[in-house]
Amino acid sequence: MACNVGGIERPVRIVLGILLIGIGVFAALPPVGMGIVLAMGTIALVTGALGFCPLWSLFGINTCSIGSAKKS
Repeated sequence: MACNVGGIERPVRIVLGILLIGIGVFAALPPVGMGIVLAMGTIALVTGALGFCPLWSLFGINTCSIGSAKKS
């Protein structure tokens, strides 16, 4: 997997993922809403931590700088 999430987007995804997971766990949401928020938070956190987003790859988007877009 090549890096396609970088710059400011990566820490924003990580913080957003943590916030969404916190909302999903602690907010009084209905079960379906809680599941959706937890799934969105998990996806944001994992893609931010890994630096790779399959959806960005599908659309050909790359926010990584040229020097850090190496294969891991």
